[in-house]
Amino acid sequence: MSVDIRKISGIAIAGAAIFCVTPMAAQNDIKDEDFNPVNTGVTTLSITPDARGSGMGNLGAATDPDVNAQFWNPSKYAFAYSSGGVAISYTPWLRKIVNDIFLADLTGYYKLGSGDNQALSASFRYFSLGEVTIDDGGLEAVQTINPYEFAFDLGYSRKLSEKFSMGVVLRYILSDLSYEIVGSGETTTAASAFSADISGYYVTYPMVGRSECQFAWGFNISNIGTKVSYDHGQNYAFLPTNLRLGAQFMFPLADYNTLAIGLDLNKLLVPTMPRQKDYDMNTIEGQMEYEEAKDKWEHMSPITGIFKSFSDAPGGFKEELQEINVSFGAEYAYNQQFFGRMGYNYEAANKGGRSYFTFGAGFSLNVVRLDASYMLATAQSSPLDQTLRFTLSFDMDGLKDLVGKRRR
Repeated sequence: MSVDIRKISGIAIAGAAIFCVTPMAAQNDIKDEDFNPVNTGVTTLSITPDARGSGMGNLGAATDPDVNAQFWNPSKYAFAYSSGGVAISYTPWLRKIVNDIFLADLTGYYKLGSGDNQALSASFRYFSLGEVTIDDGGLEAVQTINPYEFAFDLGYSRKLSEKFSMGVVLRYILSDLSYEIVGSGETTTAASAFSADISGYYVTYPMVGRSECQFAWGFNISNIGTKVSYDHGQNYAFLPTNLRLGAQFMFPLADYNTLAIGLDLNKLLVPTMPRQKDYDMNTIEGQMEYEEAKDKWEHMSPITGIFKSFSDAPGGFKEELQEINVSFGAEYAYNQQFFGRMGYNYEAANKGGRSYFTFGAGFSLNVVRLDASYMLATAQSSPLDQTLRFTLSFDMDGLKDLVGKRRR
């Protein structure tokens, strides 16, 4: 399905990508002057790719290691139970509005050496914005484009002790939203960037009564990297650098039955863009202060922006707390073959209002596992309502066992 865009200029196509993950203020009953989400480029990097994590309210910093840990916390691969695995995920995006926008993700890992202490991992994610038709303000189509974004990354994780591991990921990002600006003959450009993730994971097995439980916590600082520009370097946008902190407690319910409860906290490590409403624009001094703050923001380095992001919200400490996104979820497992999941994700209304309940299920055999999740937004008008995700995973150890049995 095509999307018509009228009187398009600047980097409006980039705005379309931002729209994919940020609802309008009106949907959350927030006044325009109070709606102040943190703005970034390549916002699709923040979209959850897999069905397991999304089924638990979008959490995964400290969940049991699985093949999709690359997005949540790649240091978990060092504690993975299998020697390797591959997973492919698919998400029809904004399917209530259009039918040709989607996110596809391919992820895999492999344990190295005989000590089972380290792992290599990789992933490739591709986000298609479908077919976009640009017109001249009338009914005649001027051009049709197919904007997309993709990211490819490689990771390495290693146990530093029996209970703690760390990981690092290097990533290349391309955001091709380029098009010819109607009536000017000028074109926007594809934006590219490099980034890195740093993560850690700790797991222990405490005894509660007579039962052995599992407690884990983890962190992941993702997308630490260069800025992106869609207009030949005239304007730059920050990558969605993000701090994820999480904890999970897993305990047995009965033989072969377990229940895990987890909590993730997320905060974008991106400085807040200055707003005119925070300055006295009726005076020359106020206008100069605003222009100075805007210029400082535009030329701020990504590393400086990370530290600045903890104290620059116009509303002070209260607004800084509102920038923390909370995910809470649970997973029930029977014999590691059947899984039921549910969760809740909360984001302050003035920071985007992407709050929703999620539900998920999974079924696993020795070789293959299928997971699915469903999102139910708290605002019925949200374009993210009824989002579905599917993940198909393959276990390398199970595949080896299957091949070995056939040979015998």
